[in-house]
Amino acid sequence: MKSQQQYKSVFSCEFFPPKTEKGMENLCNASIKLKQEMQAEFFSVTFGASGSEQSKTFDAVKQIHQTSGVPVAPHLTCIGSSRAQISDILDNYISQGINRIVALRGDIPEGESAGEFSYANELIDFIRETTGDHFNIEVAACPDIHPQAKNAKDDHENFVRKVNSGATTAITQYFYNTDAYFRFVDRCEKSGVTIPLIPGIMPISN
Repeated sequence: MKSQQQYKSVFSCEFFPPKTEKGMENLCNASIKLKQEMQAEFFSVTFGASGSEQSKTFDAVKQIHQTSGVPVAPHLTCIGSSRAQISDILDNYISQGINRIVALRGDIPEGESAGEFSYANELIDFIRETTGDHFNIEVAACPDIHPQAKNAKDDHENFVRKVNSGATTAITQYFYNTDAYFRFVDRCEKSGVTIPLIPGIMPISN
């Protein structure tokens, strides 16, 4: 008789970097509460396009990691960045004991060039080339077609490229039709994708 594999529900939470000291204090207190009540596996922190916003991300990652003791997965976008800039960011996170990254392409700011990276899979390749297996790399996935994709086939091939580059987990964008998520899972299974495909959920707040 085959034994059934046991599964458990795990959660992560995504934070936006606060703009004030009071906001940072509130966020750190919230991270402790979420750790206790939800047993969150990790917290992710979004990454801004400008220098000041990026600095707030670095501060939030450090504070949350030190305060809650929960692993933190900072978002890292590559558009508009050089390899040297990304390398410095990775070294900074390694020095803090951070071992998770949410690797994203990001949006091209109006009037600016893409920089040395054009796609998320190129960022993942670079992370693997320079840091090996130090980071658990989370990537974005779209159960529905990405608005900038040519078609569903092209969108899925782009996702598979990220997986083949070394992604270890995928977190989906919000979806409002569960069938879209299950269709996405089916497509991934047919393509040989075996990494966890975590559904992104927006909690109902009122």
